[in-house]
Amino acid sequence: MGDRRQRANGLAKPPRTKARKPATSKIEGAAIGGLVRNVCVYCGSNPGLNPAYAKAANRFGQLLAEAGIGLVYGGGGLGLMGEVARSAIAHGGHVTGIIPTFLSEKEHMLRDVHEMIVVEDMHQRKKLMFDRSDAFVALPGGIGTLEELVEQLTWAQLGQHNKPVVLLNVDGFWAPFLELMSHMRREVFIREGMEVPFVAVDHAEGVLPAIAQRVRPPKPAAEAAVVEKF
Repeated sequence: MGDRRQRANGLAKPPRTKARKPATSKIEGAAIGGLVRNVCVYCGSNPGLNPAYAKAANRFGQLLAEAGIGLVYGGGGLGLMGEVARSAIAHGGHVTGIIPTFLSEKEHMLRDVHEMIVVEDMHQRKKLMFDRSDAFVALPGGIGTLEELVEQLTWAQLGQHNKPVVLLNVDGFWAPFLELMSHMRREVFIREGMEVPFVAVDHAEGVLPAIAQRVRPPKPAAEAAVVEKF
């Protein structure tokens, strides 16, 4: 497996990388390029019933590669996870997979990625995915995808990060979640001054422009200011 598999202790050799293609647009290349080097993608390890899900994952992997933005994802080779990663690789992009040992066989760890980090547990996986990424995108997926998405939204709401979070709402997949968020606002469980910062887009082509509009330089966690709102 050579340098494709790297233990979380950092003792392995540096990962092999490929040259990236130039950005395909002024939005992705200029507005994002300086602040977003890697985008974390949360998505299902199954393809789902709707073929549009896999098509969108494939397209987004291509767009990331063409924009010169690296993909950070869960390291699996199945379902939408495999689709987005293989597409990014096929179009010259850089892909980092982060997977816990117990899932390396269950999710068919994708050995074609440029850097594979094998960690001990899910907590290490999620922390590294956060540390390695400058923005987060949620494609269709199951409860694991939902949990990862909601964790980033919670951290953002509590002022722990200001990285953009985008939902790729393929064929209305995230509509029930969006309605639940609206319901929480109506019931004042998400109250004024404690909004949850994210945006939903309907097509893969809309994700990077949405990130470009929202990306900001990193800032220290605003713990004191958040506490005052409770």
